[in-house]
Amino acid sequence: MITAGTRVAAVIGSPVRHSLSPALHNAAFAQLGLNWVYLAFEVAPGDAVAALNAMRVLGFGGLSVTMPHKEAVADAVDALDPAARALRSVNTVVPAPDGSLIGYSTDGEGLIASLAGAGVEVVDRTVCVLGGGAAARAICRALACAGAARVVVVNRTPAAAEVAAALAVSDGVAVGLVGTMRDVADADIVINATSVGMGSNELPCDPALLRAGQVVADIVYHPRETELLRAARAAGAVAIEGLGMLVHQAALQQQLWHGALPDVAVMAAAVA
Repeated sequence: MITAGTRVAAVIGSPVRHSLSPALHNAAFAQLGLNWVYLAFEVAPGDAVAALNAMRVLGFGGLSVTMPHKEAVADAVDALDPAARALRSVNTVVPAPDGSLIGYSTDGEGLIASLAGAGVEVVDRTVCVLGGGAAARAICRALACAGAARVVVVNRTPAAAEVAAALAVSDGVAVGLVGTMRDVADADIVINATSVGMGSNELPCDPALLRAGQVVADIVYHPRETELLRAARAAGAVAIEGLGMLVHQAALQQQLWHGALPDVAVMAAAVA
């Protein structure tokens, strides 16, 4: 029941009306018994700073940030956590007690948590990341921090692949490099970090490169069963849906906002 004491959290983006985040987060608030509500706000490109000012004035408890605002918010918050600073990208804003706004990135950690939830560890594994955009950069950094032995980035634009691969560094050791589609076949884990397959039957790689014994993860969650995942299962690989990353990164946002980690199964059920 919404009262005068209800805290508000929200997502800003454009477009954002299709977002699953309200269902995810409101289910988490209910499960935790918190008097919070989560909304979605359409914020036009260029208006991210105005949205942050509104967050300050209205006393929002937290903010999720999606495209096209992640870089603009990173430039506008008062402080950045290490991942957000390295990526120059923010998907989560947390208000500090002194009124300052701190930017975080939970995307990469969300992917690692999704893999772990499926029983997949990345330590000492060779991972092939398809893509060179913001999601790929976050994932490459998180993979290195989680102990991957080798992170190979494959992207049609070599310059973007180089930027993503350069982020795959842990404790001063670089494990990232730029590869080609042939590296898909040799990888222990293959991750589609592009939008290829979203609402279509396209694949981000030749399905003939997939094989039994591999793990194939997709960050696309609409549709739940992408052509890539179908091809992976047909090849005998373990297929991991993109909804897992969405849920786990949202759960990490909740923990940053109020300190409690919600039940990811409850959140996933809310959007199943």
